[in-house]
Amino acid sequence: MARPRFEPKRWAEVFAGLIVIAAAGWWLNNSFGLSRIAGWLGLGLGAALIWVGIQRLRFGSHSGGLGVVQLDERRLTYFGPLTGGTIDLDDLVRLEYDGTARPPHWVMTARGAQMLAVPIDAEGADLLFDAFTALPGISSTRLAQASAARNRDRTTLWHI
Repeated sequence: MARPRFEPKRWAEVFAGLIVIAAAGWWLNNSFGLSRIAGWLGLGLGAALIWVGIQRLRFGSHSGGLGVVQLDERRLTYFGPLTGGTIDLDDLVRLEYDGTARPPHWVMTARGAQMLAVPIDAEGADLLFDAFTALPGISSTRLAQASAARNRDRTTLWHI
């Protein structure tokens, strides 16, 4: 089995969070009075960046699969070798993780029963994390867990 390559671009948010925390720590150590509030805010911002970065890493740790995903103004397009299609994120009524497919797929259902299945390892599938977390009431942790778990079930992650 080939070792996964280290891609610094994927770790950018985690690195940025660490830099913000280091700068905030320096600020806290070298300031006094009300100006220390900026240091505390920086610590919170850095921690939030790290948390989001780790969620994104867990979600988008796959690549090299078939097809290409494009996201343009809340319109998702998947160009695959055998299937493909376009779906508007505003029309979504259900999002599922299908672990029974090989490779696993994100299955989106829109109004009018329009469906689009996108392999989790398609090129550009990491764009789906931001698109899916914009859905009302969905948990980014649940998305990351579904993609990292590698379970062999079909799981509904979100629906209206």
